Amino acid sequence: QVQLVESGGGLVQPGGSLRLSCAASRSMFSLYVMAWYRQAPGKQRELVAGITTGGSTNYADSVRGRFTVSRDNAKNTVYLQMNSLKPEDTAVYYCNAARDIWSYWGQGTQVTVSS
Repeated sequence: QVQLVESGGGLVQPGGSLRLSCAASRSMFSLYVMAWYRQAPGKQRELVAGITTGGSTNYADSVRGRFTVSRDNAKNTVYLQMNSLKPEDTAVYYCNAARDIWSYWGQGTQVTVSS
């Protein structure tokens, strides 16, 4: 099993920045595809950003150019740097780790973008 612990969420004004972190409890972290999802009230959970075992990244159109996903395999941690935040970014953000048929989720961290 993989335990995922998230941190970095909070309240920020439009145009501000936040950095989310997701730390995995297990070794072999480098074998997992890591991703960030978010879910706003009344909406479907959506993929925000992902990073493969090879370091390739992908982003939702709504965040491309503003968000950056990265991973530090030595620290078993994935990050989501969020810049130029908009009210539409308000959601619970979830970390996900996937390998073959296995998928693990973090507890979620609230990000609120408001004046």
